[in-house]
Amino acid sequence: MTSFVELLGLFLLLMLPFLYETNHIFRYYFKFLMYYGIVSFNSIVLIPAFLTRPCDVRNLLWASTWCHRVSTLIGLRWELRGKEHLAKDQACIIVANHQSSLDVLGMFNIWHVMNKCTVVAKRELFYAWPFGLAAWLAGLIFIDRVRGEKARETLNDVNRRIKKQRIKLWVFPEGTRRNTGELHPFKKGAFHMAIDQQIPILPVVFSSYCTFLNDKKKILNAGRIVITTLPPVSTEGLTKDDIDVLMERVRAQMIETFKLTSAEALQRYKPLKKGGIPLAPSAAASASAAASSASASNATKTVATSGTSATPVADAAVAAAAAVASNSSAYGQPPGYGAGAAKASLLKTL
Repeated sequence: MTSFVELLGLFLLLMLPFLYETNHIFRYYFKFLMYYGIVSFNSIVLIPAFLTRPCDVRNLLWASTWCHRVSTLIGLRWELRGKEHLAKDQACIIVANHQSSLDVLGMFNIWHVMNKCTVVAKRELFYAWPFGLAAWLAGLIFIDRVRGEKARETLNDVNRRIKKQRIKLWVFPEGTRRNTGELHPFKKGAFHMAIDQQIPILPVVFSSYCTFLNDKKKILNAGRIVITTLPPVSTEGLTKDDIDVLMERVRAQMIETFKLTSAEALQRYKPLKKGGIPLAPSAAASASAAASSASASNATKTVATSGTSATPVADAAVAAAAAVASNSSAYGQPPGYGAGAAKASLLKTL
């Protein structure tokens, strides 16, 4: 009996590489299992250290040091732009788009730049132990979204503290994570907080995950993500009457940046050959043009305002990316991904 169990275990162990390389569903769950497993293990290890200075946001620097290498294990690479804005020692409200729990890995990779930073999270995460307990000891802010008045009181207390201690507060204004290739409407809470304490808004934009992540089809491949920090938006002199205008202004800037960096990420994604035939020269030229346009955008783009269309630079990058996509087979994704669905998901708002 023992030998049978050993043989079965050896067989399963030998099957792991085969399943990982050939079955995208297995690879999807295996990568997320590694991600959550390593973070949970690190939480257990770090809890005793966090107890030496409980609820101190500097504990998150320790957490990021231990956890940021998970990205390498699951094949994700993060590129930070606008580092100088993020590194500035100031109190601010960071607003970022929210696509997946993978966002946390991106944050781990830039936490050493932010230094003193904490996050607003839903209360339910606190009960996901050991991660929830470690996160609370590291200074995360948990709010009960059902009890609105209690949540406001908590955020008001936090707001006064972050200004006094020059802490950055990370908020996902969309509320719920959605990997749909677009930015969804913002909630007003972060903007209320910024205006109340007259501290700046710092927009942070993650490029689209649609080229490597599809939760419905259970696909998680290697990917490259651009994290762009935009210049801070001042709230000095603004009142609550200005919240809607401020929110739409920030959202318009983030949408424009999302379009540019997502188009760049899309055209960089290695397309497959069709039937063993290389891409047509026109598609290759379009890819080159997209890269040039996206790179030049940092110096030449004009920030869109609410109700305006994308800039010519963004339009050019998107057109080139679409040309590459039309000549590729699901951007190098495994069989079953669906090139048409992938293009529609990413390009419908670009």
